[in-house]
Amino acid sequence: QVQLAESGGGSVQAGGSLALSCAGSGHTYSTYYCMAWFRHAPGKERGAVAAIYTGGGYTYYANSGKGRFTTSQGDGKISATLQMHDLKREDTAMYYCAAEPNYCGLFTRTWEFVYWGQGTQVKISS
Repeated sequence: QVQLAESGGGSVQAGGSLALSCAGSGHTYSTYYCMAWFRHAPGKERGAVAAIYTGGGYTYYANSGKGRFTTSQGDGKISATLQMHDLKREDTAMYYCAAEPNYCGLFTRTWEFVYWGQGTQVKISS
């Protein structure tokens, strides 16, 4: 069983930056994972932001994450970071880290991911 924990959320003004981290622990039976970031804003469905495949560092971005967000692999076997720049009020959401011992080809589908963190809140004010 893998446990994921996000950190780095908070409140910033529009135009600012935040960096989120996801650290995994527990029994990691797979060598490589797809590490993805999702976000869930009030009144909206949970949607994908970005993903990275740890078996090569290949990155993928949903429309919501293109241009201003960058994901990268963290220090651990199951870890990732999400750098967010030029944040906007519409980026306000709970951000979740997810992991799946597979490629990231279907990273926008929440049901593809077995392991989820508890989420970290990001609030952008004008």
